[in-house]
Amino acid sequence: MCGIAGFWLGKKLGNESNENLKKMLGTLYHRGPDGEGEYFDTDKGLAMGHTRLSIIDLKTGDQPLFDHNKSIVLTTNGEFYDFKRIRADLMARGDRFTTKSDSEIAINLYKRHSLSFVDYLRGEFAFAMFDHKEDRLILVRDRFGIKPLFFYLQNDTFVYGSEVKAILAHPLVPKELDLKASIHQLMQVMVPGTSAFKNIHALKPGNMLIIKKEGDSFRIDTRCYWDMNFPEADNYDPKKDENHYIEAVRDKLIEAVHLRLEADVPVGCYLSGGIDSCSILGLATGAQQSPVKAFTISFDHKDYDESHIATKMAREMNADQEILNITANELYGDNYIKTIWHSERTFYNTLGVAKWCMSRRVHECGYKVVVTGEGSDELFGGYPFFKRDMILHGLEQENKKFYDDLYSSNQIFKGVLLADEGMSHPAFESPCGFTPSWVQTWMSTLELAKTILSDDVAKELKHYDPIEAIASSLEPSMIKNRHPLDMVQYTWIKTMLEGQILNWGGDRVDMANSMESRPAFLDHHLANLATQIPPTLRIKNNVEKWVLREAMKGILPEILYKREKFAFMAPPGHTEKKKQKAVNDLIGTYLSKDSIQRVGILDEAKVRNFLKKYELEQDNTKLVRQDALINHILGLHIMYDLFIKG
Repeated sequence: MCGIAGFWLGKKLGNESNENLKKMLGTLYHRGPDGEGEYFDTDKGLAMGHTRLSIIDLKTGDQPLFDHNKSIVLTTNGEFYDFKRIRADLMARGDRFTTKSDSEIAINLYKRHSLSFVDYLRGEFAFAMFDHKEDRLILVRDRFGIKPLFFYLQNDTFVYGSEVKAILAHPLVPKELDLKASIHQLMQVMVPGTSAFKNIHALKPGNMLIIKKEGDSFRIDTRCYWDMNFPEADNYDPKKDENHYIEAVRDKLIEAVHLRLEADVPVGCYLSGGIDSCSILGLATGAQQSPVKAFTISFDHKDYDESHIATKMAREMNADQEILNITANELYGDNYIKTIWHSERTFYNTLGVAKWCMSRRVHECGYKVVVTGEGSDELFGGYPFFKRDMILHGLEQENKKFYDDLYSSNQIFKGVLLADEGMSHPAFESPCGFTPSWVQTWMSTLELAKTILSDDVAKELKHYDPIEAIASSLEPSMIKNRHPLDMVQYTWIKTMLEGQILNWGGDRVDMANSMESRPAFLDHHLANLATQIPPTLRIKNNVEKWVLREAMKGILPEILYKREKFAFMAPPGHTEKKKQKAVNDLIGTYLSKDSIQRVGILDEAKVRNFLKKYELEQDNTKLVRQDALINHILGLHIMYDLFIKG
């Protein structure tokens, strides 16, 4: 796991290029404190850099990597799994390797298969490869966007990096928040392929960018090499029964976990009280045939804390459990600001701060790698809003009892994970026939955010529709004629999985402390299988992730096997006086009159009025939504201070 950064200019490199690349790599030190490498081609105007976190091939795996005549240059962030088998196959065909690094297989596969080489790569990765013969730079991001990758292109300047801060470190890149993106920051949902910063784009998951020079400028070709492709609703295989899928899920998940234990350093597990991380711990224990180090977060609010279930699982697996107790002191203040700096976006809940604290503890315990449970809800229909849409749109007849039970058991998450009232938007109604429940929540937050915009910003964005922008970014062919559950899973995967779960809930807060997280459920072989499982087996008899539960029944404690999905969130600010004070301290610093005027997006009087109403609010659902917006407002102003002003 590492960081990559570089640039390609439409002219020869000047004397300042080495210093510029050093500055870019310096912002990524946390991603790779174990080494640094650079490559320059002065005549071509190319600079490529790499910061290394040593996990596989500790002695000879430094990057950049080259083929034998240095016609191909590679810098990689991530892991390629099953690489030993691939290496053996390539060597049997005459290929040779100069390191023991998993990354080197990308060079040999590219030389054999050209641009289709990505089909042979398995894992989480973001990398840059330069081909001197074709005179092209290739950027690739893994299928789900587990690893981040951004780029900037203006005329004769192309700059890329694992994180936006690396791009902003280049003197030719202006530092400016994007106004449209700021609205998305306030409502939580980003448009796929964007960042919070003007003219800086995220490479979409499952995509490849091919950059070639045309004179002194550049031409970009974007190719999607993989997508979450569910069958059309009438095309599920009727010949395969539920036992077939149960066995297949078990086999594929075992394989995915086994591959992610490959490392030349110790590997641990994140362990919450959910069936996902508990399944990972159980399978990892079986594969390693020895106790596994398990890291658990405990919150100081019983409604949000599930560490007691995690502890039960740890005891059954004889795991060496490390429990980190998180309080208001850890969730706010400097930790909050650091999490914003690493995430480079706002967050609605301080779970990301808690996970930043956890990755720091993992690092302190001497671990560089953990296997995690992210992605299970996305593949197997685990979230309450998936179940809501299954009840409303995916069954032949709505079952009112199921619907009532859903809301009665998810009261504390109303306002952020479950919409308290139905909303619709034509941009989603057209392709889906309904508006997914997950986006309805953030539509409500958007309406609240609009009330605090400055008059000038509201006027400038009068004709901009954030919901339409999100919907139009999705691939229509992946939605058309699909089952309603498939539609909502797909739309969530393409937006919130990458922009939230894998950002401030994953890579960005883990790598902040030089710690690699490996989400086994997001193995694309397992994902391809999940798309073929009939929706009625993903959510069966009102039980979410039914097929996964059955596949893991022998590992899970009975209390967990029978337990309804519990969303992993930190207690919001309104739940305790200490948290309220900590939030108010941040408000005092970052939402002063001068700060609001300097950022120029919100109206100071409107913000004060909103905060006053928040202090008097008694309705829990409204408080949860207002807590989320306060986090977004704070995050936006902190980003300005960190990346623009600073």
